[in-house]
Amino acid sequence: QVQLVESGGGLVQAGGSLRLSCAASGRTFSGYGMGWFRQAPGKERDFVAGISGYGSGKYYADSVKGRFAISRDNAKNTLYLQMNSLKPEDTAVYYCAATIRNSDLRRAMYEYWGQGTQVTVSS
Repeated sequence: QVQLVESGGGLVQAGGSLRLSCAASGRTFSGYGMGWFRQAPGKERDFVAGISGYGSGKYYADSVKGRFAISRDNAKNTLYLQMNSLKPEDTAVYYCAATIRNSDLRRAMYEYWGQGTQVTVSS
């Protein structure tokens, strides 16, 4: 079992930045590929970014490439998402998730999910 708790969401103006964190507890954090997903009202949950267990592989949705950066600190059991140049269309609930996969993280099945944190970008 892996427990995930997101934090760092909030309200920010367009062009601003936020850093999301996801604290993990339970089994060995480095044994899991990790991902960030988001869900806007009335829309499906979409993949945002993923990172392999030791950080060597990183994956991004086209919509966030060059603006968002995923990272992890295995010593602190924490996943991060640095979000820059935020746009109103980035408004969503952001979820972190864990998978036993360490490749092709865009399409992996994620077994564990956090409760989500709201990000709202005003225009």
